[in-house]
Amino acid sequence: MSLSFGRDLLAIPGPSVIPDRVLNAMHRASPNIYEGDLIDLTDRILTELKSFAGTQHHAAIYIANGHGTWEAALANIFAPGDQALVLNTGRFALGWAAMAERMGVACTILDFGQQATIDLEQVKATLNADTSHKFKAVLAIHTDTSSSVRNDIAALRQTINATGHPALLAVDCIASFGCDPFDMDALGVDVMVAACQKGLMTPAGLGFLFWNKRAQTNAETTTRPSAYWDWTPRIRGSDYYHKFAGTAPTHHLFALGEALDMIAEEGPANIYLRHATHARAIWTAVEAWGTGGPMQLNIDDPAIRAHSVTTILTPGHNATSLRRWLQAQTGLTLGLGLGFETRADLMNGDSAFRIGHMGHHNPVMILGVLATLDAGLKACGIPHGRGALEAATQVIAES
Repeated sequence: MSLSFGRDLLAIPGPSVIPDRVLNAMHRASPNIYEGDLIDLTDRILTELKSFAGTQHHAAIYIANGHGTWEAALANIFAPGDQALVLNTGRFALGWAAMAERMGVACTILDFGQQATIDLEQVKATLNADTSHKFKAVLAIHTDTSSSVRNDIAALRQTINATGHPALLAVDCIASFGCDPFDMDALGVDVMVAACQKGLMTPAGLGFLFWNKRAQTNAETTTRPSAYWDWTPRIRGSDYYHKFAGTAPTHHLFALGEALDMIAEEGPANIYLRHATHARAIWTAVEAWGTGGPMQLNIDDPAIRAHSVTTILTPGHNATSLRRWLQAQTGLTLGLGLGFETRADLMNGDSAFRIGHMGHHNPVMILGVLATLDAGLKACGIPHGRGALEAATQVIAES
């Protein structure tokens, strides 16, 4: 018998839970797309997105998922035959590199595995060896959604500067935007990629690009075959439709505008504190479970753990069966393990899962995830230590 006959809870690392306010904002007739309120709303959204991203430079909205926005960034940074240095700390930088290579960009990949941050000494050595400055850009991920590692972008920028290499720094913030602080201009990031369906609590379908003057100058001297991905008409076009290379994503904009209102009401500082607190509650629970069983956090060092997603390993035990039991019997959906498919010690990925804790969540939801997961461990016979829920509630109580 399934007990799942109430409201299900989605705790995957995106798409995240959509607030009722955001859903309700979409419930309206199609607007005038030529003048009036929609144009004003779009201008406000772009201004607020830039503020949230910490940039005074350029921003564009694409009707695309994160992969589409990856391609938009690549299309404006590179021409076929250019070279990129790609820094992988999980899985997603590899995906960005594969896309770049299909577009004719030669990629040198530094792979730091699934449980470590970027090795800055390797980056330094690689850039110093590139004496002819063939690398046009460095591609990095702020939070890798598969491993849940959070990379130090400030330190990466400092390392690039120390080499004197002129490469642009492009950063994927899809899993961190709205969950961890990221001030693009202060960090010295030239291009930033984000999307709407995680920390911004909006149905999937919008991608965001932010770029500075240095990246714009580069784009103006780069052969760009795609009219759709070209970001320049989106900021310089004379008509509203240029912002989207066609019809605007009207109802996504209504949703995003409401989500940004909610973000402004809570305040960025409070949002980041909330995410950090909930992340610590989850980490504390997993550490307690691990005292009497196989459960462990994929990232050992708390300083490099993401505040939006937590990757958990259960060596020797089937986390896929656990996830399926939780979904069928309780209505809780957790994220599957990504990037561990070749690990025999992790049952080719079946001994890994993820908890998404990004965007619209509160202690009721977080503690509900943990309590239900505790029941799942018991039901599936996975050994685990006691006291996880008590430890998590103590984190919440002390916040």
